[in-house]
Amino acid sequence: MRKSFPLVLAAVLILVSSPETLGSPNLSKVVIAHASMNTRTVFLWIAREQGFFAKYGVEAELILMSRGPVLIAALMAGDVQLGNAGGTAALGAAVGGADVKIIATFNSRFVNNLIARPEIKTPKDLQGKRYGVSSLGGTLWMGATLWLEHLGLDPRKNDIRFVVIGDQTLLVQALERGIIDVTALDSGGSRRMRQKGFSVLSDSSRVNLPILSQGIVVNRAWYRKYTQAAEDVMKGLIEGLAFTTAPQNKRVVIQTIMRHLRIQDPAVAEEGYQDIHVGLDRKPYPSLEGLKNIQRLAKIRDPRLADVKVENLIDDSLIRTLDESGFIDRTYSLYGMK
Repeated sequence: MRKSFPLVLAAVLILVSSPETLGSPNLSKVVIAHASMNTRTVFLWIAREQGFFAKYGVEAELILMSRGPVLIAALMAGDVQLGNAGGTAALGAAVGGADVKIIATFNSRFVNNLIARPEIKTPKDLQGKRYGVSSLGGTLWMGATLWLEHLGLDPRKNDIRFVVIGDQTLLVQALERGIIDVTALDSGGSRRMRQKGFSVLSDSSRVNLPILSQGIVVNRAWYRKYTQAAEDVMKGLIEGLAFTTAPQNKRVVIQTIMRHLRIQDPAVAEEGYQDIHVGLDRKPYPSLEGLKNIQRLAKIRDPRLADVKVENLIDDSLIRTLDESGFIDRTYSLYGMK
């Protein structure tokens, strides 16, 4: 009996100190991949670092996969459970036979402003001009096409030539040097260019140009089996967004932006912070209209995309459930937002 007592005591201590006995939650482990690193990704980092995923029973790992096809491949292989990516990646996956669903959209419209050289005062002045983009067929090119459509302009009829330059930093340099005449920049970039005398031809905050930029994409087989886990992730993301956009949390959000994007200048981070309020959707219903625009424009370069029934890629049931239950409104109310 004496010899067995230490073993019994050890077993009791292990039982008492186990997570289940202490009442700790049994967290669902998920990997969330995001396709971009910018200020509009901050609500993902906030959701993890402020403990919102854990609050709803999720142990989440965030990883960067900047190439859409790689992200989709990881999704279908089961290495990633949810992806935060653009509609182009989902369309490409569908063409390739992957069975995916878009269950939410946190950025459903093009948010860059149209900035032109100082001598260009009106959209009509864009006749015969050069429009700078990062690539042909990419998001900025699609946004350029949507802007021109909104302004009643046609690249062919109005002789507007697209010039591939690169990322926003290179676009700004090209605009300043006269290599291009017009481009689309985020709010921070457009604000700096306006201060230098460049023209803001159109403000995205006043115009709705639907495009599915940040969509939550899932493997449908996984989603069917783990619907509750997906719902818990969405709850964490929604509270992450509510925390991010609440004015009283501005300091924490800016610090998070600076840390993850390795920004040294608080003023630059402040500009990025302003983008959050312009570009992110409070109620992230998956955007069918935004996905249709992507299909309409992308099929010009890849005709196979015309055969995809985009309605089959959208599943708004989860967000609708959270909205109709009052969860989304209650979450924003926690942070003093109506």
